[in-house]
Amino acid sequence: MSVQSAAADVDVDLRQLFASLARNWLRIVLVTLVVTGLAFALAWLATPYYKATAKLEIGSRESEYTRPPGTNDDEKPILDEQGVATQVQIISSPDILKQVANKLNLDKLPEFDETLKMSALGRVLVLVGLKSDPFDIPPEERVLNAMHDKLNVYAVEKTRAIAIEFASKDPKLAAAIANGIADAYIASKSDAKLESNAAATDFLAPEIADLQNRVKDAEAKVAAFRAQSDLLMGGNNAVLPTQQLAELSSELSRVRASRAAAEASAESVRRALQNGGSLDSVPEVLSSELIQRLRERQVELRANIADLSTTLLDNHPRIRALKSQLADLDGQIRNEAQKIIRGLSAQAQTAKAREDQLIADVNTLKAAAARAGEQQVQLDALQRDANVQRQQLESYMASYNAVASRKDRRYSPVAANLIARAQVPSQPYFPKIGPITGAAAAASLLLMAIGTLLGELFSGRAMRPAAGARFTDIEQVAMPAARVEPMIAEAHDEDRAFAPYEDTAAGHSIAEAELPRPAESEPAEDRAAAMEASKPRESMPEPRQSRLGEMDVEKAAEKLIASGAARAIFVSPEGDEAAASAVLVAREVSDAGLRVLLLDLTASGAASRPMLDSSLFPGITNLLASEAQFSDVIHPDLYSDAHVIPVGTADPVRAMRAADRLPIIMQSLTTAYDLVVVECGPADAQAISRLVGDGTEVFLSMLEADDQVTQAAVKLIENGYPNLMLVTPIGHEPPGTPVPGRRSAA
Repeated sequence: MSVQSAAADVDVDLRQLFASLARNWLRIVLVTLVVTGLAFALAWLATPYYKATAKLEIGSRESEYTRPPGTNDDEKPILDEQGVATQVQIISSPDILKQVANKLNLDKLPEFDETLKMSALGRVLVLVGLKSDPFDIPPEERVLNAMHDKLNVYAVEKTRAIAIEFASKDPKLAAAIANGIADAYIASKSDAKLESNAAATDFLAPEIADLQNRVKDAEAKVAAFRAQSDLLMGGNNAVLPTQQLAELSSELSRVRASRAAAEASAESVRRALQNGGSLDSVPEVLSSELIQRLRERQVELRANIADLSTTLLDNHPRIRALKSQLADLDGQIRNEAQKIIRGLSAQAQTAKAREDQLIADVNTLKAAAARAGEQQVQLDALQRDANVQRQQLESYMASYNAVASRKDRRYSPVAANLIARAQVPSQPYFPKIGPITGAAAAASLLLMAIGTLLGELFSGRAMRPAAGARFTDIEQVAMPAARVEPMIAEAHDEDRAFAPYEDTAAGHSIAEAELPRPAESEPAEDRAAAMEASKPRESMPEPRQSRLGEMDVEKAAEKLIASGAARAIFVSPEGDEAAASAVLVAREVSDAGLRVLLLDLTASGAASRPMLDSSLFPGITNLLASEAQFSDVIHPDLYSDAHVIPVGTADPVRAMRAADRLPIIMQSLTTAYDLVVVECGPADAQAISRLVGDGTEVFLSMLEADDQVTQAAVKLIENGYPNLMLVTPIGHEPPGTPVPGRRSAA
């Protein structure tokens, strides 16, 4: 136990604390009754105030019959939250309040001008300087300040409605002022629209006159330019040269196609005649009626020759006559084909001449169309200017007519409507005698109870020694272990929740009895022994032969690495010297490249002190007592790459109360490290049950194979640890000695 924990070994006696309420009940009741009576009297004598509320709806009020042409309500912006908040500020503006104050003559009422009827107490406060002199403020400002204090204008949540609340001693006056403010706001909005309409007419009238003159000038320029440039308009809103050019281009294309067709036909007939081919495949020959008749006569002669050939010879006069006629027909057909060729050639020449003429006309019209295009660009520019000015003139004239009609009829629909006029209130909103009296009674009763409890706590009468307290003064901090042990056993008897941590005859450890004591509270004999154990030994005793078959540190490390164990629980029934096995095994496994952490649960810190050369580091007791986090209690070994959680410096009794957290801590450590080595000291099977989990190997560290070690091993095996392994540190350097190849403190 540390010196700091001595002052915290007290608890609050709740029975004694709450008994103070019963002892002081009369005083509490009397004070509560007095305060309640005063609150009732003040509420009864206070001047009642009445509150009236008027509500406005913010939105368009324009009728569809009076709306300007071409507009609708959907085109107007809808007021959002900021817009409604702006209207709230306008309603509570000084201009609106001044109109209402002048209309209702509020400056003649003492409620709004305290200079009309100042009380004697007020004059005294002004004289002593505790209150500002109201005569220093102008009368109009005094009335406005009083109205502001009694006025509350706010936007109704999730609506476009605005509530106007006004409080006054006179209920009729409260309703009149609330309605007056609403009416003044609507009237001011109407006047503002009328002024806006008047300003619009004043602006539009000269603008319309100026635009009319400019439209006339622009249209005159268009007409003059059109007459000057001789731009005649044809069909499809195009100038005449452009339209003629398009027509001639179409005619030229047609003539070219006709000429090409005639030339192709003449060439095909000429090729047929030159090659002696048949003319039956030429369309122009087939379309000739004369050739068709000659073809028919030719077919008839051939048929006659064929008939006569059956009875007559080839030299017969009739057959020779028929063949002569057939030859004449062939000549006539060829002569007709030559005529067709000449006709097609003449047709092609005519088309060529027509084509040449059309090309000349097209070239002439191209130049004319180019000039007309340039002039048309200038004409379009003038026309656009005239159209723009005419459209602006028409827009201005429509707006002017709409605004002038509203101005003449003084029609100005306001985007606000009084949806609920303020009614004269019948009940005052202040003071509420019942709620005020009840609140005063409850508050006074609660404050008196709290004051009584705090007085009892500060006086110390409600404090008692803590159930787990061990020491009463600083001198007892260094109490020998022999005197501490009975007190720990007594604490265990008081709190059965920690039964697994009973003392054993061999010694003390966190895993079996109590949480570790800091180095300051260790017996002098234990400290001397630990220092002696941490010194380098020049000579180590020779290993003894044991009947238990123990293994050395290297084999234990190889066993842990080969099995892939996540936890290694070391029990040392012979005390602190045997705890060296856990340190040596942890270093061996760390040298093999695994992430290893040693958790020291011994009472004296025998396992962690050689690794840190000190016992003043925060450790497991600080973690259990919620005084530190994991990052604060994990320290590097000075002589290897292993990490260590020492005993710590927190109050062991306080830490022992959180022993149920050990399984959670072990689970977190096994998640972060490859192997967690736990030195439990002289613990038994029940004591280490909280530390055992998946992948756990249990070792029993021994120095000599005596009956004490044998009995401890038998008990562990009988209580559920049949795979118990024995390991001895004999034959190895002590844990505090730097070994070549390992990291040193320097």
